Amino acid sequence: MIFIAVRFDVRPEFSDEWLAIVDDFTQATRNEPGNLFYDWSRSVDDPNKYTLLEAFADAEAGAAHVASDHFKAGMEAMAGAIATTPEIIHVEVPGQGWSAMAELSPRGA
Repeated sequence: MIFIAVRFDVRPEFSDEWLAIVDDFTQATRNEPGNLFYDWSRSVDDPNKYTLLEAFADAEAGAAHVASDHFKAGMEAMAGAIATTPEIIHVEVPGQGWSAMAELSPRGA
C-alpha cells in the first residue's frame, strides 16, 4: 500500500472553509477504485493546520490518482488557500489498510 501524510498550512481567512474547498476533490478521490482511505484532520493547537492521511492499494493506483482530472482541479483549488508549500510523507508499506491496535481495546460497559 502507498501511505501518504500531508500537512497543510492554510491561510487564516480560508481555514474555516478548507473542508468545503477540498470537498469535491475529497469525494472524487474516495471514489477511486484504488483508494483505501482519504481522511482530513484539523489541528487542535492551530486552527490553520490540516493533515491529510491517504492510502492507495499500490503504486499504479497512486499514479492514476495524480493523473486524474480531479487531482488537477484539487491542486488548483487548494493553491489559492494555502499559506505555505505543504509537507508530505510518502512511503510504501505492507498491508492494505488499518489493523487493530494490540495495546488498547474498549473496557466493558
